[in-house]
Amino acid sequence: MRLPFAGWIARTVSDPAFQNKAARFPLTRPFVRAEGARMFDLVAGFVQSQMLQALVKLDVLERCRSPQTVAALAPDLGLSVDRADLLCRAGVAMGLLSLDGAHFTTTPRGAVLGSVPGLTDMILHHDVLYRDLADPVAFLRGETKPELASFWPYVFGGGAGVEEATRYSKLMADSQALVAEDTLSQVDLRGVARLTDVGGGSGAFAAKVLEAYPDAAVTLFDLPTVLDTVPEALAGKVTKAPASFREDALPEGQGAITLIRVLYDHSDDTVQALLAKTKAALPMGGRLIVSEPMTGGDAPHVAGDVYFATYCAAMGTGQARSQARIAALMRQAGFTDIRAPKPHRAFVTSVVEGRA
Repeated sequence: MRLPFAGWIARTVSDPAFQNKAARFPLTRPFVRAEGARMFDLVAGFVQSQMLQALVKLDVLERCRSPQTVAALAPDLGLSVDRADLLCRAGVAMGLLSLDGAHFTTTPRGAVLGSVPGLTDMILHHDVLYRDLADPVAFLRGETKPELASFWPYVFGGGAGVEEATRYSKLMADSQALVAEDTLSQVDLRGVARLTDVGGGSGAFAAKVLEAYPDAAVTLFDLPTVLDTVPEALAGKVTKAPASFREDALPEGQGAITLIRVLYDHSDDTVQALLAKTKAALPMGGRLIVSEPMTGGDAPHVAGDVYFATYCAAMGTGQARSQARIAALMRQAGFTDIRAPKPHRAFVTSVVEGRA
C-alpha cells in the first residue's frame, strides 16, 4: 500500500487547485511556504554555488572580518560598486555576511567556512566539476569526457607545475585531517600495536593516529611517488612501504588495516580484490576499518547521493557506496563482526569496520 499511497499524495499536491487552497488554509499555509522556499533553494542552488566561489576567490569573507562598506570594498575587488553590492548581499542571503546599515561583516558561519581545513580550496577546485556538469543530461548518458577524470592524474602525474601540485597535495592533506578526526571518534584503536594505512598518502591519517596512540607502530602503504610527500617530521615516526595494492601483497601481522578514502576511487572489481588481499594479510581477529564519504543507501542524503556520487561519477574510476554496500562487500571477502556506526558528519565521512 505504501507506493500507491505515495503516488496519490504526489498527484494530490501537484494539483494547482490543491496548492492554492493549501496556501490559503491557516493550518497548511506554513508548510506550503516552507516547502516553496526549499524548492526555490533547489532552483537557485547553482547560482548560490557560483556566488560562493566569487566570495572565496575575492577573499570577501576575510576582508569583512571587520565591518566594510561596499564603496571601500569595490576597488580592492576589482568590481563596480553595484556588482560588489550584489555579491555582498548574496553573501548575506547565504548567511555568510551580515548587513548593519551600510556595513558588511563576516558571520560566524562565514568565519567557519574560511577556517575549515581545505574547504575554500575545494570550493575553488569546483571550476572543474562545474564544467563537467554544464550539460548534465549528456553527462549522465556518458556522452561527455569529464575533465575531472584526468584532473587528478594530471596534477600528481607530473603534468602540473610544482606550485599547483603542492597546492592540491595540501588540499588532500587538509581535508584528510577532518576525515581522520571523525574516523578516530568512531573507532577505538586501543590494543592495536601495529596498523597499516593503505593508500595513506602524505600521512595525514597516520599523524592523527599517532597523536591519539603514540605507542602504535604505523606503516604507510602507497606508491613511491606519493610516499615522497610525507613530511620529514612524520617520516621518522612511521614505516614506509612503497608499493601498489594492485600488484603487491599487503603487510602481514597487523592489528588493523585502514582504508581511508580509498574504495570510492575504484570499481567493485578492484575493491573486491583489495578486500580479499586485506583479509589474507590480517591475522584472525584483525580489524579492517573503511572510512570515506558514503551515500545514504535507503535514505539518500545530499552529501553522499548528490555531491560525492556525482563527483565520483565524473572521476570515472569509482563510485560512492553506502555503508550497507561496503558491509556487503566486506562479508563477501570473509569479514565478520561488521559494524557501521551512524556517522557524526556524513558530509565528512562514514565508517564501516569488520574483523578477519
